Amino acid sequence: MVIACADSRSDPAQIFDTAPGEIFVVRNIAALAPPYETSAGYHGVSAALEFGVTQLEVEELVVLGHGSCGGCAAALTGKFDGAPPGGGQFIADWVSMLRPVRDSLREHHSHLDAQATLEMEWEAVKLSLANLRTFPFIAEREKDGRLKLHGAHFAIAEGRLYLLDEAEGSFRPVS
Repeated sequence: MVIACADSRSDPAQIFDTAPGEIFVVRNIAALAPPYETSAGYHGVSAALEFGVTQLEVEELVVLGHGSCGGCAAALTGKFDGAPPGGGQFIADWVSMLRPVRDSLREHHSHLDAQATLEMEWEAVKLSLANLRTFPFIAEREKDGRLKLHGAHFAIAEGRLYLLDEAEGSFRPVS
């Protein structure tokens, strides 16, 4: 299973060279996985996670971030903060999951440059992995070895895939 961004430049089927039916994919702005919650409402990503993990019994789940991500840039800059519906409110609400990351990055970067944006993309993958682990059915399966979680980042400009080494907290290029 792959959680990926809706951006057409980061198509998981192309990146992983798969045929239709080989991977179960959910795509959204910034490839975010929300934290577990059971409030009333529409939970599209959570429903896809539940289906993939409990019904399809996927054995691996990849959060796939990418370079030049507009959703991560919007989170970092706050571009849509305070926007009305249709003017960016839904985007701002969705990427608000990244607010703690944004605040931390802003403290360490005096300019919101390409490096700050790249770090936001990496941190979004890490946050999504942490959020995935708040789902009881994911945590249970990861603990007993039925499910493995992975973080990845596709550098569009390089055409190169990087995998997250969670122990070190860094991304390394795939050979």
